[in-house]
Amino acid sequence: MRLLIVEDEPKTGRYLQQGLTESGFVCDLVADGVDGLHMALTGDYDLIVLDVALPKLDGWTVVQTLRASKSTVPVLFLTARDSIQDRVRGLDLGADDYLVKPFAFAELLARLRTLLRRGASIVSPDIVSLAGLTIDLVRRRAIRDGKRIALTAKEFALLELLMRRRGEVLPRSLIASQVWDMNFDSDTNVIDVAIRRLRSKIDDDFEPKLIRTVRGMGYVLEDPRGDA
Repeated sequence: MRLLIVEDEPKTGRYLQQGLTESGFVCDLVADGVDGLHMALTGDYDLIVLDVALPKLDGWTVVQTLRASKSTVPVLFLTARDSIQDRVRGLDLGADDYLVKPFAFAELLARLRTLLRRGASIVSPDIVSLAGLTIDLVRRRAIRDGKRIALTAKEFALLELLMRRRGEVLPRSLIASQVWDMNFDSDTNVIDVAIRRLRSKIDDDFEPKLIRTVRGMGYVLEDPRGDA
């Protein structure tokens, strides 16, 4: 997931960029509204974290211009402006959420995930397939080569993440945050155990093997033959 952070206070900007990067996101950081608006309009972002009091162009104008351009990218205002009037104004202009500084990082992360899930549910297809493996996102079913695969709720969530982002190496920190909604702890092997169990169900009795470990980086689901 790619995020754009528009924050003019250097310490806060670095804190956000580091924390969100460690949580599995790819983050760009800019320090004024003009650059923020330009990148929001030209970049392919999944979500924007936006301050209000910005140099050159304030956050109100940035989000208003975005919505006027028909952009539907989710926007979360992160600002010290805490009055009810400011909250209402931000949401009325087209922001999707509003969080007041100072803030708890865990709450920010939870709100971002909620917005991203909401957006994904709008545009995602109901059926995702690769190399004989098909998952039905509505019925929560997985089938490979015509055989129904029995999965737990967490196993299905893990498979869904891997399928949606097939071909992309997913670090353990991202898997932990997206599937278990937790910060990654290098001392836990919960992700490795879950991957082994999922492999035993969707790969052991089938060819080709779809889940691959990339040493030191994470896991990727892909067809080794290069088929879509």
